[in-house]
Amino acid sequence: MFTGIVEELGEVTAVENLGDSSRFRLRGPVVTEGAKHGDSIAVNGVCLTVVDFGDSEFTADVMAETLGRSSLGALQEGSRVNLERPMAVGGRLGGHIVQGHVDGTGTIVERKPSENWEIVKISLPADLTRYVVEKGSITVDGVSLTVVDAGPDYFTISLIPTTLALTTLGIKQPGDPVNLEVDVIAKYVERLLGARSADAADAEESAK
Repeated sequence: MFTGIVEELGEVTAVENLGDSSRFRLRGPVVTEGAKHGDSIAVNGVCLTVVDFGDSEFTADVMAETLGRSSLGALQEGSRVNLERPMAVGGRLGGHIVQGHVDGTGTIVERKPSENWEIVKISLPADLTRYVVEKGSITVDGVSLTVVDAGPDYFTISLIPTTLALTTLGIKQPGDPVNLEVDVIAKYVERLLGARSADAADAEESAK
């Protein structure tokens, strides 16, 4: 489990096409400290498994399914990425519960800079709109953020200087894709309420 608090702005140092998958080599001195084979590291919000590591770099294999459902397929040598290790047991939940399982991708629509922050508008896939609410939590490229405005096919976020300086959201431009993970609690609530409604309907039908 992750929290959406990016530890490091890393860099893709190599991409190897393996046919039905890709192997990425990424530089991240902070997240590779103490790393072991099989550890998890979130890359732009996608939970990947460490295959090999050394000299402040690690490699990870990315399957076709992940490449198709996330923006990782657009990464190339030199791309900057957000990196985060899983939260340690007993650690502080600085952001919100993030699984590293991307629900879909959005596109940066526009950026509106101001003196001390920046408002970013991001497109939202139709199947995710019901999970996004004003003042709710959402993960964008692995960054835990609060929704400012939730529209029918978009949402906006407000980025403080620290987020702009220390994550990829400071350099992404209109037209760039971003990974989205909605609040998992919303999905569980939907599933439970749906099951309850189905049980009530069955009970009503049996009583006839």
